[in-house]
Amino acid sequence: MNKQDKIYIAGHRGMVGSAILRALQAEGYTNFVLRTSSELDLRNQQAVADFFAQEKPDYVFLAAAKVGGIIANNTYRADFIYENLMIQNNVIHQAYVNNVKKLMFLGSSCIYPKLAPQPLKEDYLLTGVLEPTNEPYAIAKIAGIKMCDAYRDQYGCNFISVMPTNLYGPNDNYDLTTSHVLPAMLRKFIMAKRNGDASVTIWGTGSPKREFLHADDLAEACLFLMENYNEAGLVNIGIGEDISILDLARLVKEVVGFEGDIVTDTSKPDGTPRKLMDVSKLNGLGWKAKISLAEGIQKVYDEIRDTAWE
Repeated sequence: MNKQDKIYIAGHRGMVGSAILRALQAEGYTNFVLRTSSELDLRNQQAVADFFAQEKPDYVFLAAAKVGGIIANNTYRADFIYENLMIQNNVIHQAYVNNVKKLMFLGSSCIYPKLAPQPLKEDYLLTGVLEPTNEPYAIAKIAGIKMCDAYRDQYGCNFISVMPTNLYGPNDNYDLTTSHVLPAMLRKFIMAKRNGDASVTIWGTGSPKREFLHADDLAEACLFLMENYNEAGLVNIGIGEDISILDLARLVKEVVGFEGDIVTDTSKPDGTPRKLMDVSKLNGLGWKAKISLAEGIQKVYDEIRDTAWE
């Protein structure tokens, strides 16, 4: 990518898109084409076609998606498959029609089978049954990977796919009904500290293990791959180590400075037992994550500690 190339970041106000935008700006890129969801509905085929025909971006980062945690994924199953398929179908196809030089499609670690061996290697895709609670979202993301590969095969498009692990960072979602585990936990502990609560309750047994990557690390990896990776298939982006939900709660408790107890609600679901990414492919290409979990949570806490939640 040259500094003057026109770059379209779909989803530039979300956690991932905004991190990619910050990273590009820090590298000296200046020619961005950006649209909010109210300015451009990516689910609308004609609107996306008109946008691409008018703007003709050179590079595309497809970071727009309908996302949510376990409740949202399981409740709005139709919305999650329909909206994600529409967004990516429209953007990927128009990138082909308008001769985009390169497109990066961002997915999620939930594409892997529920009981796949750990850590999750890229070639475990489609080797087993998915986690039922987020299957519609996962199916959409798998379709996106296969669509990029199909356009590469048939039309020679340089479309690549990356699958980040669980992310956190600036512009995360802290809504307790739709957020992911780490932001939800941060909010719970911050509110409990403010209110002088005796305890904080976490879902399930606390035994499932999860991997967490700071959004700024993800953005650095995306820029690295946009410059250096031009193959079919997908690349995992992660930190390569995980932590139990209970230990995560203890870490958040320590960072926030909450004095009370941590209670586990075993009537609530645990979700997938473990989701650790195998990042040997990415590391082999020459990139490694830099921000430790403790350091990253501290950074996020410093950014959100005074948020006026009810």
